[in-house]
Amino acid sequence: MSIGTLIKTIQDIMRKDVGVDGDAQRISQIVWLLFLKIFDDKEQEWQLTIPGYKSPLQSRFRWSNWAKDAEGITGDELIDFVNNDLFPSLKKLATAAGVSASGKVVGSVFEDAYNYMKSGTLLRQVINTIQEDVDFNSSSDRHLFNEIYEKILADLQSAGNAGEYYTPRAVTQFMVDILNPQLGESVLDPACGTGGFLTCTIEHLKTQVKTAADRTTLQDSIHGVEKKPLPHMLAMTNLMLHGIDVPSNIRHDNTLSRPLKGYGPKDRVDIILTNPPFGGMEEDGIESNFPRKYQTRETADLFMALIMHLLKHDTGRGAVVLPDGFLFGEGAKTTLKRELLEEFNLHTIVRLPKGVFAPYTSIATNVLFFEKGERTKDVWFFEHPYPDGYKSYSRSKPLDIKEFDLEKAWWGGPIRKGRKITGNAWKVSAADIAARNYNLDCKNPHVVEVNHRDPAELMAEYQEITRQLAEAQSALKAELMLALGGL
Repeated sequence: MSIGTLIKTIQDIMRKDVGVDGDAQRISQIVWLLFLKIFDDKEQEWQLTIPGYKSPLQSRFRWSNWAKDAEGITGDELIDFVNNDLFPSLKKLATAAGVSASGKVVGSVFEDAYNYMKSGTLLRQVINTIQEDVDFNSSSDRHLFNEIYEKILADLQSAGNAGEYYTPRAVTQFMVDILNPQLGESVLDPACGTGGFLTCTIEHLKTQVKTAADRTTLQDSIHGVEKKPLPHMLAMTNLMLHGIDVPSNIRHDNTLSRPLKGYGPKDRVDIILTNPPFGGMEEDGIESNFPRKYQTRETADLFMALIMHLLKHDTGRGAVVLPDGFLFGEGAKTTLKRELLEEFNLHTIVRLPKGVFAPYTSIATNVLFFEKGERTKDVWFFEHPYPDGYKSYSRSKPLDIKEFDLEKAWWGGPIRKGRKITGNAWKVSAADIAARNYNLDCKNPHVVEVNHRDPAELMAEYQEITRQLAEAQSALKAELMLALGGL
């Protein structure tokens, strides 16, 4: 069965169920079922490879004991078991004492998860479809799981507000390629959504893994936090699909809910890659976790203050997606930008064209690249152009990673050597930016601005030209009649 057919089959079954309302709930339902199937397949592997492995789940709650048998419990009995036995037991793992790391992972996934299906017969059909068609311990099916995940993510993008935790693959890949994480460096995404930056980092680091100790180092170095249940569940599943067997460093929490002064040296990391939520407002009281100079309810600004605080001194480096509003905004934004220039080397801002995040938002975005511990002398700007023939991006014509070859060829390697001013690239001194009251919204000086002017003004001008033309025609006609009359 193809991936498209498999997911469509499952969704078609769910559409018959009165309890499941809309794509987001269908996706959530599919993901918790897939998670338990993946976890069960992993446990079978661990029982063979880890001496004395003991499951954190009671025997009757393991997938292979309640779901695997196609003729197993169904109907009201299945719904009663899932709602009143399985879910309460799995949720308790999040806070119970003495639970293993893998058990804590299961607990965090189910902490805010729900079974939306009301029909046990339909739920059994969904379970059987998953059980029949994929085996995570089969190398070919493991690839299939990745494709299933990608299909779910594509459907999630269509489910309404998914843009708030989805970053285009090309953007995440470019940011990881530029920062070039090394094995042993700690990497954090404090608003990790479905885990795109983290899985991209994992794939980047896998080429450096040679031993079992290296694999442990890789697992220990990946950190993420996501406050919303569905993307957190997707992130956990995504990391397991990418080889992080026990993604215990992916927390289900709001990074901003902890006072900034509560983060100490042990919390600092080498690399932060993120696309923090922007355009939103945090709940009352969250801003009080930050010093007065940063206090605002704007989510992206609070994340930026946190990111700057969490990077290690002298070695920390970051790449962050931010909207144009951060570049020209004032208030707390001005404070953040001043500190970004004085305490960091904000060496590059890549200005992305509109439509990169279409159809979720048309807001123009930028990627800020910076390093902690050295003052900024100059900020280089690179304006990413549309491909030939494009006027915007769309779901059918997304941004492609190959487009970033332009930036990579210009970048100048790890030490950014030999950069040149081009039609897409220019630099502005930190002193000039300070004189602009830290306004980073610096336009490309090589682009000729087209002034389209106000439509009402243009219409008035057109009407005046039309009137003058009519007058000229009347005068010409009068002169012509006069000349003809004189013959």
